[in-house]
Amino acid sequence: MKAARITESGGEFEVVDVDVPEPAADEVRVEVDACGICHSDAFVVQGQWPGLEFPRIPGHEIAGHVDAVGEDVEAWSEGDRVGVGWHGGHCFTCEPCRRGDFISCENAKVTGISYDGGYAEYMTAPQEALAAIPDDLDAVDAAPLLCAGITTFNALRNSDARPGDLVAVLGVGGLGHLGLQYAHAAGFETVAVSRGTEKKDLALELGADHYVDSEATDPAEELQELGGAKVILGTAPNADAVESVLDGLGIDGEFVAVGIPGEPIDVSLQSLVMGRNGVSGWPSGHARDSQDTLEFSALRDIAPEIETYSLDDTQEAYDRMIEGDARFRVVLEP
Repeated sequence: MKAARITESGGEFEVVDVDVPEPAADEVRVEVDACGICHSDAFVVQGQWPGLEFPRIPGHEIAGHVDAVGEDVEAWSEGDRVGVGWHGGHCFTCEPCRRGDFISCENAKVTGISYDGGYAEYMTAPQEALAAIPDDLDAVDAAPLLCAGITTFNALRNSDARPGDLVAVLGVGGLGHLGLQYAHAAGFETVAVSRGTEKKDLALELGADHYVDSEATDPAEELQELGGAKVILGTAPNADAVESVLDGLGIDGEFVAVGIPGEPIDVSLQSLVMGRNGVSGWPSGHARDSQDTLEFSALRDIAPEIETYSLDDTQEAYDRMIEGDARFRVVLEP
């Protein structure tokens, strides 16, 4: 099969022919129809994940169909449309797993890091890592939902926001353009916060009820004029942007981070105390969460804006993503 892999830390992608992998007894082999390129794939390219072994085929936004199953697999059959996301399997026996908190598994595997991922024509994954893809959801649209989609959808549905509450999405990019759609579909009064006006029309088309240009006004003041946000979903990985909106939380409001800035964030504890506010984060989800995301997206016609590339153009596609030039998700079609 053809695959795009990294052979050393800081290296470039090489497209090679390698053996098609055979599934272990508890694994499924997936023929890859589409695989999204995520910023987290930089962990592989830069060799920044503990215990990472090279060569490695990245990719954790995989949409495809079952090609073969291991002898102990009963839940999946050849031809099933399936997806594999960031959460690539769990041990079932650690304390979090025994409580059903699989995303917090102490021995969790990460697709495309712990084992080869979806920048290839085929890949194998533990059976518990698979999510069913609805028939009316195209593979190229489903792929980014298995990371960017589940991260924003899961963060919002696990927050305290309820229909009618004011929910702001900080950033209109790879995560934010999906967060806006989920927030609108969930019945929130949705606010898009972004720099400049370039993305205003798009944000309103995606479901935002309000648009705040953080270059022209104080975004925290604008949110307070709207009544104060119950939730601010932080998708922009920029510390200054995060700090600029925290005072826009209403009473009992919460800032939920899914985008991670590379530098520390200054937070006023006095503001948090006086407003009974909180700052938290949300990490993706397990396979059932992925399936919930896919099903809800199909139900409400939510889809990412994508650019597609072939495996031969993996380096170009990755560079476009890492440099922030893509609008908004990059997808490989093996």
